[in-house]
Amino acid sequence: MKRLIDNDLIYGRLMEVAEPYLIERYNRALAGFGLPPTALTRFDIDMTGFSPQIAEELGDPLYLDPNAVNRRFIVLSPAQESLPVVHTSFSNTGSLMHDFYRKNARAIHALTIRDVLYGEIEEDVSRVRDIEDLLSINEVKFRVLSADDMLGKSDELAALTDRLMTVPDAWRDDAMLHRMVALARETGDIRTNALVPDKVIFRHDVFWSAHFGGVFVFVDRRKTTVISDPSAPGFRRSRPWQVDYIALDDHDRIFDFLERSGRIELPDRSWIEPSGYLEHRTDICLRSLIGRHAPDTDLSRLDAIWLQTWIHRNADLIARDGTYPFLQAAARRIASGAIAMDETPAKDRFLLIRAKPEHPDRWLTSRLISVLVPDDFVSRFVFDKQGFYQHYETFGEVFRDHVVAVLRETYLGDKKAFRRRLYGFEED
Repeated sequence: MKRLIDNDLIYGRLMEVAEPYLIERYNRALAGFGLPPTALTRFDIDMTGFSPQIAEELGDPLYLDPNAVNRRFIVLSPAQESLPVVHTSFSNTGSLMHDFYRKNARAIHALTIRDVLYGEIEEDVSRVRDIEDLLSINEVKFRVLSADDMLGKSDELAALTDRLMTVPDAWRDDAMLHRMVALARETGDIRTNALVPDKVIFRHDVFWSAHFGGVFVFVDRRKTTVISDPSAPGFRRSRPWQVDYIALDDHDRIFDFLERSGRIELPDRSWIEPSGYLEHRTDICLRSLIGRHAPDTDLSRLDAIWLQTWIHRNADLIARDGTYPFLQAAARRIASGAIAMDETPAKDRFLLIRAKPEHPDRWLTSRLISVLVPDDFVSRFVFDKQGFYQHYETFGEVFRDHVVAVLRETYLGDKKAFRRRLYGFEED
């Protein structure tokens, strides 16, 4: 874990909290959740306010995610909007938080000048017991609180202002006027500083959930598709006329669904060659093969000549694994015209495809593809960090060093350029 932290591969780009007044505000939010205050004098937070240091101090990585549903958040600054989400049970937590920040920017800026916002992303269920519970979540509501009750005071001042403007002789009520002055001293002029977030309900559509080993939910106009381990409770049981269930190891049906729904790009010279996609797959999958079968091999001097020599010396292993010869043959077929996907083994098809860059579900689709091609640890890190961290724990120490070096040299240098070239993504 230290190796990942030192190289910004986990808990990177977080916001440091060291000012005493911000720590005091954070503690008031913790108290609002019924949690003990932190004794730390500095810690880091992500977009939701989650802190790995406080999670360690409390001995609870789920302190802002109890029951892995109804996610809590703590907002100390509007600057948190630009931070990543480093701990979540739902893949769309980040996008929901982005929507909340954007739609309520004025209120968040005004409130965090003197207070802390905290609360929960409330869903329709309080505990996920089966897939039916996940599918019942159609929208979420941000329940927002503030430690100094700025929200309540702003509401009270707005109500008194309305009374002053609409009730005859209300201006004669000295007690009310004194109360309004006292409230205005704390809230400022609410006519120009909106203190109440007014956009708190958001749609909850396509997502990945960490429950039951990982559940993918894709929503189309007439049907929802669930892809998960078939042993997950509720698989194939809930609302069969509306939901199509596909086992995570049923590569043929998954590919058919992604192709039929227009979520993937099939291998074509127009994007395969300029992106270097197959060269990337071939290189990373070979490195993973070495890591599995010769984990103590020093790969610090790996280059094309070294790799070719290793391939010749391990021809039997290469043939048994099959990935390298398949990708080599696929590259030749694509270069000469096209490849017949219906004649390609279902599991191998995912080595050749990518999410359609213009499709709104491109991130979720890319995550699914990366799960089905686990040897490409770079793509796994880009799209499925939770899965990458679990897989990383199975690597030997020497290979861990190599994986970190590859990620540092390929992805971390220029993430946007890397995603644009390899996957066609134009945005975060």
